[in-house]
Amino acid sequence: MTSLLFVVLAYLMGSLSFAVITSRLFGLPDPHEYGSGNPGATNVLRTGNKAAAALTLLGDGLKGWLALSVAKAWAIPAGVEQPVLAAVALAVFLGHLWPVFHGFRGGKGVATAAGVFFAIDPLLGLGALATWCVMLFFFRISSLSALVTALFAPLWFWLLFGLQPMLLAVMLIAALLLLRHRANIGRLLRGEEKRVGNR
Repeated sequence: MTSLLFVVLAYLMGSLSFAVITSRLFGLPDPHEYGSGNPGATNVLRTGNKAAAALTLLGDGLKGWLALSVAKAWAIPAGVEQPVLAAVALAVFLGHLWPVFHGFRGGKGVATAAGVFFAIDPLLGLGALATWCVMLFFFRISSLSALVTALFAPLWFWLLFGLQPMLLAVMLIAALLLLRHRANIGRLLRGEEKRVGNR
């Protein structure tokens, strides 16, 4: 019962879409209704409100980190095992993708995945962040950076920690990140994806 509670609470925490919450606080339009329609920091930035975009990025990342970190803090005294922690990591990410509080219309999950990776272990988070930064530096395409990071995250986990239940969660998160970026993949293949800094 305790294990199920951790998983459900993680999903509910992930369902808090900070793009929607922040937009309401700043009196901005619903992020589902303009730009890409994606409730994420990049779309919120299209309003020109950098503070709202930054808060969106921070909130979406922190919820991923907090959900798993709280579960890990309570894991030993509550008798929670590693497979349950892996389920918690996946649940908070699924909550962001399909949030019950926002009509199951969620974002692509990059910030939340980053928060989860840092909660799993700071080394994994730093490895993912370094991959993203290197790709962005050389290619200046945000979606490409996210896609390559998703591909490398399971590899970094395996190299750092070996075969553990959490590896399956990281692999599923990576697969879902690729799935949510399928439109970006199409534009990349056609050479139509915009570069960071281009108007």
